[in-house]
Amino acid sequence: MDLQKQTEPRASELRASDADRDRVADLLREALAEGRLTPDEHSERVEGVLSAKTVGELEVFVRDLPAGHRSHAPRAAAWGYTPAPNRPTPGAIPLDPDDNVVAVFSAAVRKGRWRAGRRMHAYAIFGSVEIDLSEAIFEYQQVVIKAISVFGNVEIRVPENVSLRGTGGGVLGNFEVSTLDSGDPDAPVVYVDGLAILGNVEAKPKRGKVIGDILDLVSRKVDRSLRKHLDR
Repeated sequence: MDLQKQTEPRASELRASDADRDRVADLLREALAEGRLTPDEHSERVEGVLSAKTVGELEVFVRDLPAGHRSHAPRAAAWGYTPAPNRPTPGAIPLDPDDNVVAVFSAAVRKGRWRAGRRMHAYAIFGSVEIDLSEAIFEYQQVVIKAISVFGNVEIRVPENVSLRGTGGGVLGNFEVSTLDSGDPDAPVVYVDGLAILGNVEAKPKRGKVIGDILDLVSRKVDRSLRKHLDR
């Protein structure tokens, strides 16, 4: 029996990415232009798309439209989903860390707008370390965080639209990584490994936070404004 296959989330349960929402919004716009939806129906569905959290919730809005059934590929492939590997690509991550975050009888924090390297080591010894990647700039697709906690606490937060993997354990302590899958195959993958000895290591998504470079956001808004102007 393959236990890994049993624990993998169904495609409909995966977190929806911005690309998934844009794809569904485009299908709804086509349906409006073809007369399949009224303006009120289109407006109502678009609002639902913007607030949808999972791929399954997005599918509901195009289930009764021909555009929602064009692809005969498997559901996960049709939505552009490729599961992130459980381990980094061999040779992609250096052995030496780009950054060390150390807290000994103290507290250390990495948060805000900062550049995440390929490898980071976090040590909390009778102290606490907070690593917040929700506003970080990801220059690499794969990021490894090695977290060691001895009578301490290491707390890691990531954006909702990246993939998160974890391998580690605890000795009279807690090592917990909330597995997360992005719908975008090009999204960064954060790998957390390490050990908690009479301490705590926790990694999970920060609700309401998504990765997005400021320049990309600005250009996206400009593109949408131009599209609206051209559609008039």
